[in-house]
Amino acid sequence: MSLTDPISDMMVRIKNAQAVRHETVSIPFSKMKLALATILKKAGYVGDFERTKKKAKKAEHEFLLITLKYDDGFSALTGVKMISRPSRRMYIKANEIKPVRSGHGLSIISTPKGIMDSHEARKQHLGGEIICEVW
Repeated sequence: MSLTDPISDMMVRIKNAQAVRHETVSIPFSKMKLALATILKKAGYVGDFERTKKKAKKAEHEFLLITLKYDDGFSALTGVKMISRPSRRMYIKANEIKPVRSGHGLSIISTPKGIMDSHEARKQHLGGEIICEVW
């Protein structure tokens, strides 16, 4: 299996795990995924997360173990829309950032000052690559 878009893989793993009511989901570690998990936790879409190591054959791999969050039996994260893809990067200016789902969701944007949600990027007047929308 060749993984071309690790970010969309992460978001789909979280969404699928919540659809079948799992407690946690394990995702291969990267700094970008750690930043995304931090934003999702701050926004209340996932519970907690931790960086763990697993031994597989002769190598040791790092994983993010994300605890999923449910509100009254419903998953906190109901939808994800990937905007930027490896084949088509999408960029947005600070004044073009629009609310997601009438303010009930958020965009995740990779700015020159790091990865942040749409509210923070608009506040700091930063644009960048719009990675995805979550609600």
